[in-house]
Amino acid sequence: MESRIALGVEYDGSRYYGFQKQKSTEKTIQGWLENATAKVADHQVKTFCSGRTDAGVHAFSQVIHFDTKSKRSLQEWVRGINSYLPNDIKVLWSREVDETFHARYSALNRTYLYNILNDQIPSALWSKRSLFIPQQLDLRSMRNASKFLIGEHDFSSFRGSGCQSKSPIRLIEEIKIKKTNRFVTVELRANAFLLHMVRIIIGTLLMVGKKEIRPKEVHQILIEKDRRISGKTVSSEGLFFLGPQYPSKYRLPVIETSLF
Repeated sequence: MESRIALGVEYDGSRYYGFQKQKSTEKTIQGWLENATAKVADHQVKTFCSGRTDAGVHAFSQVIHFDTKSKRSLQEWVRGINSYLPNDIKVLWSREVDETFHARYSALNRTYLYNILNDQIPSALWSKRSLFIPQQLDLRSMRNASKFLIGEHDFSSFRGSGCQSKSPIRLIEEIKIKKTNRFVTVELRANAFLLHMVRIIIGTLLMVGKKEIRPKEVHQILIEKDRRISGKTVSSEGLFFLGPQYPSKYRLPVIETSLF
């Protein structure tokens, strides 16, 4: 009889071409996870994730699941899989879940955080985990602009050209913008995200923060449904997938995801 196992995974995406396994390269998060899990399970496995991250994107709490007939303790899954993973990909926890659980379709929402180093001097330690912006940012205007994006909208203006989603409609539940010391973080929670949606939203909010456009112009960009008038797609290096939220019945761990 098969069991369904859920895993919480943390990774630094700097060296990888995104989460999703690809035929053209072995440098994907999913590829490493499936190979490592197969060695512990003694059979090939197919994994499903809560949200596919792009090349260079990091994750505090990616959630995946797979089905297996092998019997291992929860601790054995974690230790065994980690023993075959590189140092920048690690399993944090494992849980046995029932057949109704699906890492993608059971998620109530997903949260991303974008990290901006807003200072005059770049950082050696954070160069691969933040976007360097030396100009002073008007955070109040950025917060006012972000309010236009809250709710259910057609986010075509914030959709990457290669997006394969059938619908551009998404529901953003919350956007939080704060500054701690040298860093500005933008945290976005939504039911789901389009391709590059977070990075385009950040690029647009930065236009506001630099006073290139006014906050209310973000509303116009939204209703125009035209990718050409929104901001640039910012670098993936500052983007962190904080993870999904699931119904409490699955009793999955909640990982502390604060950067500071």
